[in-house]
Amino acid sequence: MTTKERYIGVMSGTSLDGVDTVIIEMDSGQPKLLAANDYPYPEQLKQRVLNVCTGQATNLVDIGQLDHELGVLYANAIQALLDKSGYKADQICAIGNHGQTVYHNPSAPLPFTIQLGDANIIAARTGITTIADFRRKDMALGGQGAPLVPAFHQAIFKPQDATTVILNIGGIANISVLQPDKAVLGYDTGPGNMLMDAWCQKQLGLAFDRGAQFALQGDIHQPLLNDLLSEPYFALPAPKSTGRELFNLEWLNSKLAEHSVSAEDVQRTLCEFSALTISQQVEAFAYGLLPELLVCGGGARNSLLMDRLQALLPQWKVATTDSRGIDGDNMEAMAFAWLAYRRMHNLPSNLPGVTGASKAVSLGVMYFADN
Repeated sequence: MTTKERYIGVMSGTSLDGVDTVIIEMDSGQPKLLAANDYPYPEQLKQRVLNVCTGQATNLVDIGQLDHELGVLYANAIQALLDKSGYKADQICAIGNHGQTVYHNPSAPLPFTIQLGDANIIAARTGITTIADFRRKDMALGGQGAPLVPAFHQAIFKPQDATTVILNIGGIANISVLQPDKAVLGYDTGPGNMLMDAWCQKQLGLAFDRGAQFALQGDIHQPLLNDLLSEPYFALPAPKSTGRELFNLEWLNSKLAEHSVSAEDVQRTLCEFSALTISQQVEAFAYGLLPELLVCGGGARNSLLMDRLQALLPQWKVATTDSRGIDGDNMEAMAFAWLAYRRMHNLPSNLPGVTGASKAVSLGVMYFADN
């Protein structure tokens, strides 16, 4: 007889487009989605987080206040999920909270990563044991601390006779590669929505290019695209991970300085840049009669980007993870609920072949609620 347990997952990614929350039920090691909610990210808080992420001057007071405010934000998001779903705090075993990444540099002489959102506040306000700080143990063991979601993908997607690649397109794009009789691979391919969103915000004051309307007004500027593709990151072997520390407006402006390009053409070129850097990596793992690319994350709703991925990968079936019964908008929040389950049972949750860590360990730090 198995015991069913419920876990909450919380994720706010590099796109800063909201706080995704889910409740899953674990039964014999397999997750079932029970409820989901998208909680708004306050614009003023989003801008302050972006200021830190993009290297603007800050201090310990600012960081401490952000840590507190994000803890409150996550606690409120969890309470909204509970209110919406009808579940009570005492029906939840634990919360898995990723936190808000403001810096990630696993390749520095002194590697480190920072996720803000005080888990003590979450545990105290919700009355639920909270697990956070998932990445630093992996980095302490020589790993990248990312990506962590491939282990979840391995658990939920059944092996096929051909390659299955799960592609998450958030601010950064990352892939999980599942192949018959081979170890799982996974890494960040490079920008997903991050540069497109930043350029759209700068030019139009819009958070993202809805329906790719801005990009569709422009054309691909090949010389600029070639410059973007020359970034050394793309030639690095896996394991590797990246973020806003590298791919940001300052980086883009340094490339634009060498070219005269209309705003629309920049947007169209950035979309092609994401599509190319993703497809070039995916194509290397082709195996079987009909390899499959399953897309999740905000980028799955960019019709132009999805069309370009299919055009660049003509031998692949390109679809969203929804086609396999997993809502792409909930994928990463579900993964961190699953990681919380793994931590509560002291089960390994990283894949050394993906992150580069010296061994598999159970990730996350427990913050117990005082019940």
